[in-house]
Amino acid sequence: MKKIDRVRTAIAGRLRVAREIAGLSQGQVGKLMKVHRPTISEAEAGRRRVSAEELARLATIYGVTVGWLTGEEPETATPRDARIQLAARELSKLKPEDLDRVLKLLAALRPRGAG
Repeated sequence: MKKIDRVRTAIAGRLRVAREIAGLSQGQVGKLMKVHRPTISEAEAGRRRVSAEELARLATIYGVTVGWLTGEEPETATPRDARIQLAARELSKLKPEDLDRVLKLLAALRPRGAG
């Protein structure tokens, strides 16, 4: 496999992982990007080149860096870690009283004797 093909495959895989961790469907991303869903599918399959502008927009939508999407930054976070980071970002947007309600819910979900 040529180096350019390996790079394209790596980017495609990271685009898919980032979208899934963000909890978005290809259709939702297509709407946000103002493109058809198959455009996102083709990019995630590595059959379509993604422009620098598109990478920047996708990075913003997914809450990751362009460097991570392109493989310039190491893939150190596990999917679980990335989901925790996503949850933390979303929790930081809540009003204080809503955050308190979420924390109470989490405490109720925690198994007895844990934590």
